[in-house]
Amino acid sequence: MEHSKKKLEDKIIELTKSSDEKYKKGNFKGSLEDKLEVKLLLQSNLCDKKIKDILKKELTRLYTSKFDLIYDHKKRIDDKKRNKIINSLEIKSKEKQSSGDFKGAIRALRRSEKYQ
Repeated sequence: MEHSKKKLEDKIIELTKSSDEKYKKGNFKGSLEDKLEVKLLLQSNLCDKKIKDILKKELTRLYTSKFDLIYDHKKRIDDKKRNKIINSLEIKSKEKQSSGDFKGAIRALRRSEKYQ
């Protein structure tokens, strides 16, 4: 069981890094596919709080910027408002994906991750 969790953790980190690299190279469709696979893995039964915390640290490392307005905004709003923003961005991502705008879809999904 512990071995399976370690493999899941490694897979999630690997896909997250891969998605970020593809995004930076302009492969928005590939980046979006990797992000969606990460979301599916996070919803599996093997995923626990420890794995989510490790992912959060990795995302913080990847998205760290000198001027991060989302980070500043996130500190000022409550959980209810933050969850509302995350849900609206995820819905926007799905809408953009269904219309074929992969760049807009991955941007909305990445933005939603910054609020988590």
